[in-house]
Amino acid sequence: MSEKIVGAHDEGGLQGTAASRLLSATNIWSDAPPPPPAPEPVPILPPAPPPARVAQASAPVAAVIAAPPAAPAEPRSNPWPPPWPPRKLSLALQGGGTFAAFTWGVLERLLEEPSIAIDTISGASAGAINALLLASGLAEGGREAARARLNRFWIRLMHEASFRSLMLIGGFSPAGSAVAFGPTLRSGQFDPFDLDPLRQALSRDIDFSALRDPRCPKLLIAATRIRDGQQQIFRNDAVTADVALASTCPPLVHCAVEIDGEAYWDGGLGGNPPLLQLAQETTISDILIVQVTPARDSYVPITLAAIDRRLDQIAANASLNAEIAAIEWARSHTMPALRLSKIAAEDSVDGLAQRSSTDLGRGFIRLLHRSGREAAERWLGQSSHAPAVQIRSDDREPALA
Repeated sequence: MSEKIVGAHDEGGLQGTAASRLLSATNIWSDAPPPPPAPEPVPILPPAPPPARVAQASAPVAAVIAAPPAAPAEPRSNPWPPPWPPRKLSLALQGGGTFAAFTWGVLERLLEEPSIAIDTISGASAGAINALLLASGLAEGGREAARARLNRFWIRLMHEASFRSLMLIGGFSPAGSAVAFGPTLRSGQFDPFDLDPLRQALSRDIDFSALRDPRCPKLLIAATRIRDGQQQIFRNDAVTADVALASTCPPLVHCAVEIDGEAYWDGGLGGNPPLLQLAQETTISDILIVQVTPARDSYVPITLAAIDRRLDQIAANASLNAEIAAIEWARSHTMPALRLSKIAAEDSVDGLAQRSSTDLGRGFIRLLHRSGREAAERWLGQSSHAPAVQIRSDDREPALA
């Protein structure tokens, strides 16, 4: 099922962007109770005067600790709650190899809603490819062009069903220790898979020049800088075929991608997808996360392949879970007018945690695409007052895989 994770009501109004105060520094001392007043001394002959100076001395201490009062909030520029379905939407697209075909279906259904405009899109790995296909299509020819670009890319991927196709969408994740090709490949001095055809394949389906068009949605494409392990965000003006390759670059499969003298790996290592940055930069109230990598698995893995797969899934969702938790914490302190929703593929595809993100079978990709469309349909049709996140509990003893 789709979920509404955050639905916060800002009593004062929307200041700047929808989440402009989301990550602003919160003074943890401002909500602390003031120090207890100093007890008055017991009178002794002769009675002492009231200890006015002592009480006054404690006041500056509290004043130093307490934060200054917040400025009066500006009038709200957008109504709250915003209309449903949203009139404007920002997207956070997770990567996960062929599982990202689910996002293809979600985006295709959203493009059929002429009342929904796309503001900002963040993505990593295969999520970045979907983001670039969507954005370049919208800039070039509107909704129909975006739908056509997504269809052409994924249908070609199904028909080619090659190892190079998987590399285009980061089909081998960093924990895939079963897929390693020795020190020569990983050294970056030799590339037997030849990145030039991969660049050409991306340029065939993505018009990178269109990403600079004013009509193009804002983009936040993530890659991981190898030198310090930090997430690097590339925006519209900086996005090239090399950036797309860097965002989908599996470390154990092909060499790092160099951009302006820096080497990069898969963007999913640091943010899958980038969410906090998106919350800061979007100018609207609604953010939709499309999560394609399963977070839940009722089986305890015991084989190397099953353990490897589960490690990949945990790693892919760790940063996303942390960023959602950070937003919830910040919301409880700053109360931004932000409505955060999530559509998860595992809620629509049975047994997804047991499937491989390198499965290029046409039937499987078609299933993911169809499930994505249906999940988006349910999300659009739900009530704007649907309950927030529901934690699933399963008391059954986990099975072994």
